[in-house]
Amino acid sequence: MGRIRKIMKDDILDAAERVVLKLGAAGLSIDAVAQEAGVSKSTVVYDHKSKSALLEALIDRRMKIEIDRQAQEVANATDTPHPELFGRIKVAAETMTDLDRAVAMAIGASVSQDEKVQKLMRDWTLMDLKAMSDGPKPDAALMAYLALTGIYVTELFAFHQWSEEERAKILQGVRTIYATYPDP
Repeated sequence: MGRIRKIMKDDILDAAERVVLKLGAAGLSIDAVAQEAGVSKSTVVYDHKSKSALLEALIDRRMKIEIDRQAQEVANATDTPHPELFGRIKVAAETMTDLDRAVAMAIGASVSQDEKVQKLMRDWTLMDLKAMSDGPKPDAALMAYLALTGIYVTELFAFHQWSEEERAKILQGVRTIYATYPDP
């Protein structure tokens, strides 16, 4: 029974992602997700008691995916001057999907209203800041991380999209910030 429940939860979150992609955060509703998933409204409510809980589960899942991607790239960056930073730069080099942007918009819409989502985002930010401070040249890593975050958020929220060549040049600039930032 546990395996069937897991599949159903994933199916519901997959449907929620499709709804957010098609209709945006404002279009996310228990009814829309149930219809998209091909299940009853009560099935969605069983797992996610409210639209807010559904959104939190969607955000939590997407954040876990992103954290796993970062962890993999950090593990691949052990030969760099600061694996935590350079792993994140590698992730930022990948082109964002429409789904990434749609979920980011949903996060943006809910962050101003939902304390649990705010806490998720604060915790993620604190994790990143700790990773920057734990490595060599923490001041340089922080400056480069802040630049990287600005680039990432600018693209994630579709304020501006750089070509792959432009993004590669900008990310090289982030690496240069780290390499040239003076040690205290």
